[in-house]
Amino acid sequence: MEEIITFELSRDYIDKLKEAIAAQDDTFIRNSFDGIDPSDIASVLEELDDDESRYIIDLLDDESAADILNDTDPDMRSKLLRTFDPPRINAFLDHLETDDVVDIINELPVKLREEIVAGIENEERAQYIIDLLRYEDDCAGGLMAKELIKANLNWNVVQCIEEIRRQAENVEKIYSVYVVDSKNKLLGRVSLKKIIISEDKTLVKNIYEPDVVAVETYYDQEEVVSIMRKYDLESVPVVNGVGKLVGRITIDDVMDVMAEMAEEERQLMSGISEDVEEDDSIWMITRARLPWLIIGLAGGLVGAWFIGLFETDIVMIPAMAFFIPLITATGGNVGIQSSAIVVQSLADKSGLAYDNIQRVMKGLFVSLINGLVLAAIALSFSLVLGQTFRLGTIVAFSLFCVVILASIMGTITPLILDKIGINPALAAGPFITTANDLLGLGVYFTIAHFLYTA
Repeated sequence: MEEIITFELSRDYIDKLKEAIAAQDDTFIRNSFDGIDPSDIASVLEELDDDESRYIIDLLDDESAADILNDTDPDMRSKLLRTFDPPRINAFLDHLETDDVVDIINELPVKLREEIVAGIENEERAQYIIDLLRYEDDCAGGLMAKELIKANLNWNVVQCIEEIRRQAENVEKIYSVYVVDSKNKLLGRVSLKKIIISEDKTLVKNIYEPDVVAVETYYDQEEVVSIMRKYDLESVPVVNGVGKLVGRITIDDVMDVMAEMAEEERQLMSGISEDVEEDDSIWMITRARLPWLIIGLAGGLVGAWFIGLFETDIVMIPAMAFFIPLITATGGNVGIQSSAIVVQSLADKSGLAYDNIQRVMKGLFVSLINGLVLAAIALSFSLVLGQTFRLGTIVAFSLFCVVILASIMGTITPLILDKIGINPALAAGPFITTANDLLGLGVYFTIAHFLYTA
């Protein structure tokens, strides 16, 4: 069994590496990278300056450099590649699959991009890359790689094996062989196991599986993720509008998309409106955070103004102020819980489908139970604190109403945002918290005003 080498990035190692680069101690550098995964080396490059990173890339063979560049942060990779001439860049890209090549090329300036494509010596590979460049990044066509293994319906097993051998150098991972007709229309797939155990003269049409899950080039990347998750696929074929096989998407590409989607939703739920990272500029990070902070501030100011409208009631019953944090915090928490569940179900299109009425009704019944329990606890707690039964009843009834309304709002808000084409993850962040704070205050003071003046 191959030994798995774990790599731990430390400041001491980076300092030693910088010293080795300055001293041009190539032996130390090569030995320190021996057996280390390219993704770990990419992490090392992010701790170095441009000249140091360039020195390491020049020191490595083209295949190793290509793997490292493929795992490097896109901004840093683009900056680093611009220091190389087009032939050297092509020497790197020759070792990557076409989907990864296109992703990297799209990060570069147009002039350099055209020089790279023009310099690709393999005409078939050049055409693959040109075909992929016309697709948007966030659709199936932009995710797919052109490298795949296909077999004609009328081939026998021997011909099929010869094709696998011919394409093995170009296809990094072989999951199955796709079956097509003479017009390249996708008909099904045949597993490697069936090919191996079948007789040499057995025709592909007698052993292939006609039921194959495929996606079309225009499918959104989120649809591709959902389909591959639902059917537990390691790869999925991509067809054009008339059903012709044009490429395949593998699980590693989908995992990258899933990571991007999760990061985008996490940032939206945290109130960050742009895709930012810790090493981005102060201006970029500020610009991403500030809009929702301003919205939160506006909500707080409106809440303060709203409390001022009931100043007379608070003066008459000062104890009412004690329970304001309880009402606002509970409403915000309930809203976030409800919206988070809906956002998760909307994102997971591969699961059981609920219509919107079912979602709202289910959320309503859950909030009724939660509201009753929380109201009983609040009433008991207020009496223990020595408050009057009347005030305890107001707090309990207000809390019950807030839980129900916040739950409904937390359920319908992401549904509405999803309907109008806005990422519903926005509903699980500062937006729902601020809205429910105002809702809770309104319900609390309105109920208190009417019950005390009744």
